[in-house]
Amino acid sequence: MPVMDYLERNAKLYTDEVALVELNPDEPDKSRKTWKEYDLIESQTFQPYRREITWGVFNEKANRFAHLLIDRGIKKGDKVAIIMYNCLEWLPIYFGILKTGAIAVPFNFRYDADEILYCAELAEVDVIVFGFEFIGRIEANADRLSKGRLLIYVGDNCPPFAESYRELVADHSSKNLHLDITDDDFGAIYFSSGTTGFPKAILHKHLSLTQAAEMEQKHHSTDRDDTFLCIPPLYHTGAKFHWMGSLIAGSKAVLLKGTKPKTILKAVSDEHCTIVWLLVPWVQDILDAIDRGDINLADYKLDQWRLMHVGAQPVPPSLIKRWKDKFPHHDYDTNYGLSESTGPGCVHLGVENINKVGAIGVPGYRWQCRVVDENGVDVKQGEVGELIVKGPGVMTCYYNNPEATAECLKDGWLYTGDMAMQDPEGFYYLVDRKKDVIVSGGENIYPVQIEDFIRKFDKVKDVAVIGLPDKRLGEKTAAIIEIKEGFTCTKEEVEEFCNALPRYKRPKEILFEEIPRNATGKIEKPKLRQRHGADMLVAQETQH
Repeated sequence: MPVMDYLERNAKLYTDEVALVELNPDEPDKSRKTWKEYDLIESQTFQPYRREITWGVFNEKANRFAHLLIDRGIKKGDKVAIIMYNCLEWLPIYFGILKTGAIAVPFNFRYDADEILYCAELAEVDVIVFGFEFIGRIEANADRLSKGRLLIYVGDNCPPFAESYRELVADHSSKNLHLDITDDDFGAIYFSSGTTGFPKAILHKHLSLTQAAEMEQKHHSTDRDDTFLCIPPLYHTGAKFHWMGSLIAGSKAVLLKGTKPKTILKAVSDEHCTIVWLLVPWVQDILDAIDRGDINLADYKLDQWRLMHVGAQPVPPSLIKRWKDKFPHHDYDTNYGLSESTGPGCVHLGVENINKVGAIGVPGYRWQCRVVDENGVDVKQGEVGELIVKGPGVMTCYYNNPEATAECLKDGWLYTGDMAMQDPEGFYYLVDRKKDVIVSGGENIYPVQIEDFIRKFDKVKDVAVIGLPDKRLGEKTAAIIEIKEGFTCTKEEVEEFCNALPRYKRPKEILFEEIPRNATGKIEKPKLRQRHGADMLVAQETQH
């Protein structure tokens, strides 16, 4: 059944029980201040706050937004985009969209103004719902974005080019809608991007959303007594569908704004969290803070914390060994997935398989997996090939992109672009990525975008951006630069030039040398990775 039915069930059975908590730490998270308009945040007074809503109120808010959309002419199959930081409004807005039969379209909050416009036009979005931090980016293209679209602002002091969410929903009904929406109807579009850096719109049916939710609850045995701590952004399939285990169970979840070790542990302690999904950098930070003596675990109530799971990037086995040394009673799990498979879980390690840390796992609930050669034929066990998956969470298509769809969807199998092998016990291991996307701190970084920018520097002849191993982030960006003949250039000059990039896109390493290209003019990035030891170091980490 569609996931909205679970929300309505919870609202009926657990009306007055807490569904969502929003926690804000007492200082801004500087790591997230990427865009220029975030400088506005510095002038605000930051105070810690805690907000919560019950299942009953959650459903009522979703209903109000759904009735608003319908009154504005939104119907089944229309698209409504969301670009907001995690907050108490995010999920009720998302479910309000689903309740109308419209398609929810979450945007990556790192998108710049032009990327927002591009994705809005690619997905043929009819409504854009945005928060305070995105005023500048929406305003930059407001004339084009507002043509045929409704712009809804969530926050105080609504800008003149948008309408106020609070004012709009206030007069709308909080009653459930009774629309005929089935698992075969389209439910969401998520965005992905390959090595070109151009996003593709991934269309999913409601069946995919329900599959992801039910699978998460089953994989981690989420029950009514659990409390899930959600830190990653809700636009990401991983965060949202890990949370949906709580939806299926009818249990509380906490949306935490902040990633500092003390902030995370205090939230776990104060809110009695039992399940926490972390990214590799945050695990590293917590362990390092404990080792430095900055954190005394005895200061926190952590006995109820039963499960720590990690995803969104390769997980060093040595890191999990350190974690188990500090938290020996925690279950550990990791999940593999991609937006085309409705997020994590199509391959699933399982808490019972701690001895197989390093593997991504076995086929998840209702999923099938294979490793194939370039002709789609299964390779022998132990040999390397492309990982392909099949199950009820596979996307319908890349929206308005039949060529890209045909490349990765064949006979119901999703070709992931990841190279893998299977051991004799049936566990899958990732070997390498076909694509050159860099995964740093759980975020995808697209080298072509950075290369195109650096090439604008008048001293640069050629540039290649690759990922190098990083203990904390998993990978860090390295720019290999070839300088024009007759010019000299320093690392500092390149760094200054790159300050115009968003912080997360700025190269962490800058190297000067000749760029190798093959006969067809393509940069030979495998040679660069081999030259700088990236492949060898990754392989060594996987084996230990």
